[in-house]
Amino acid sequence: MCGIVGYVGPGAPSDRPLEVVLEGLRRLEYRGYDSAGVAVVTPEGLVSAKKAGKLTNLVSELDARRIPPGTSAIGHTRWATHGGPTDANAHPHLSGGGKIALIHNGIIENFHALKRELTEAGVTFLSETDTEVVAHLLAGAYDEHGDLTAAMRATVARLEGAFTLLAVHADQPGTVVGARRNSPLVIGLGDGENFLGSDVSAFIASTREAMEMGQDQVVTITADEIVVTDVDGNPVEPKRFTVDWDANAAVKGGFSSFMEKEIHDQPQAVADTLLGRAAEDGKLALDEMRIPESVLRSVDKIVVIACGTAAYAGHVAKYAIEHWCRIPTEVELAHEFRYRDPVVDERTLVVAISQSGETMDTIMAVRHAREQGAKVLAIVNTHGSTIPRESDAVLYTHAGPEVAVASTKAFLAQITACYLLGLYLAQLRGNKFPDEIREDLAQLRAMPEKVQRMVDAGEQVREVARSMKDVPTVLFLGRHVGYPVAMEGALKLKELAYIHAEGFAAGELKHGPIALVEEGQPVFVIVPSPRGRDVLHGKVISNIQEIRARGARTLVIAEDGDDGVEPFADVVFRVPQTPTLLAPLVTVVPLQIFAAELARAKGLDVDQPRNLAKSVTVE
Repeated sequence: MCGIVGYVGPGAPSDRPLEVVLEGLRRLEYRGYDSAGVAVVTPEGLVSAKKAGKLTNLVSELDARRIPPGTSAIGHTRWATHGGPTDANAHPHLSGGGKIALIHNGIIENFHALKRELTEAGVTFLSETDTEVVAHLLAGAYDEHGDLTAAMRATVARLEGAFTLLAVHADQPGTVVGARRNSPLVIGLGDGENFLGSDVSAFIASTREAMEMGQDQVVTITADEIVVTDVDGNPVEPKRFTVDWDANAAVKGGFSSFMEKEIHDQPQAVADTLLGRAAEDGKLALDEMRIPESVLRSVDKIVVIACGTAAYAGHVAKYAIEHWCRIPTEVELAHEFRYRDPVVDERTLVVAISQSGETMDTIMAVRHAREQGAKVLAIVNTHGSTIPRESDAVLYTHAGPEVAVASTKAFLAQITACYLLGLYLAQLRGNKFPDEIREDLAQLRAMPEKVQRMVDAGEQVREVARSMKDVPTVLFLGRHVGYPVAMEGALKLKELAYIHAEGFAAGELKHGPIALVEEGQPVFVIVPSPRGRDVLHGKVISNIQEIRARGARTLVIAEDGDDGVEPFADVVFRVPQTPTLLAPLVTVVPLQIFAAELARAKGLDVDQPRNLAKSVTVE
């Protein structure tokens, strides 16, 4: 879950290596903010600095020390796994008499055995981390091979687990060597300089040209050369790609937080995800469909695998796909999927949803599904990441970088992509006529404007949130597609405001949860449209009456023109009239705004909630 950046610059030593690395760490701090550190290779040797806490602590440390000009540098922001967030456990870790510096993202699963071996050989450890074990192994391998790249290959061959590694050596001042297994690493291509990063945000201020790193590969960058091999030293030709957003997309753009910016980005994220999906003949086309049409026509079950917010997008997908395609669809938490011996085979389509494409639980579930013969389609936001590379097909969301840890625009983009997948399958399998597909697409294309209306109407929600900053608990109710929206609303409040929140299927109310309702208890209720599913609308109105009779304060999200809710609502948040299946794109927005504003009213950091990291790259 850590942020990693590496840089090699041209010619004589300069301040640019340190400047590039610090800029990259600022953009990557959302990936980890327990500590930060850098190492710079200078004519005076390798110089390192690291501090616990946020990046500002490291910057203050560097301001107090004059780091000499250098030719290469590596930097790291940490989200603690092995060992607490202390100065000693911060990266980089040094070895080889202070000549080698190493940074690491991931977990080394066999570090206990390796540490025992090194301890018996007389190595003294200065930290609690598994990373320091790798640093000492690398130093020993360098003594044997005399070359950092060869040493890295030898070291990687001994490691088990998930890792991205970057290293520099004082005796090879113009070189950074990296390696990856089950953890992200991408290469940035510059003009007389080159970059490495845990994602492209690390170097987007300098270049938009990048290359993918594959599984179990080692990369060596110098100012004018990039060499990628497998762990045996065989050359590999990485795939190049161009990042389709610029550095301005990764800054706050005048908003008080990244989350606020990303909530305002949502209309564009939905619109961009819809762009270019229809071919000239009007048929839908996905990004990288490598599954034969005959296989998709034979699918008799779909399993969506995801975690957290992405799983709630999957629940929305279930309603849409089953309604449009008549294919039984299950939604599984990725971290549970492979451990329960799931029933999947060659007629199962597994849909993996992940913003980063590096969610370790989902990666492992993807691999398990493919081992069982299932085809896997990935819905991800990040090009060059692991999940799309290891899947049979890819549908990219085009939300741009999402920096705030708690997801907003990625959620709407994922839902949009799920709708596209449902319509694509319905088209392919003949469940819908072409004119029906065109009508559904037209309704989808109308959604960005409706989402914009919700974003623009946010002040009413903010006022209510500020008035509720001291409430200890909030409940959320929904039916049909409103149920995953209720769960997502509760998750956002837990993530951002650190208060108890639960999302329930409204029909479950009388089966237990109504016991939680007492005088003054705030309850959000997502009311379905009265136009399409009258029976559900009436049942939810009955639910509102039931909780209101027991003293609840009812905060109702209802369509424009739905006057039936007025007698039973303390507050009504209006959403535009929308087809039932598409309603989550608008009904979730006030819940996002509410959670962010309530957290802000409590004085909390909405971009970096405690104990959380943006991309969960350990299982």
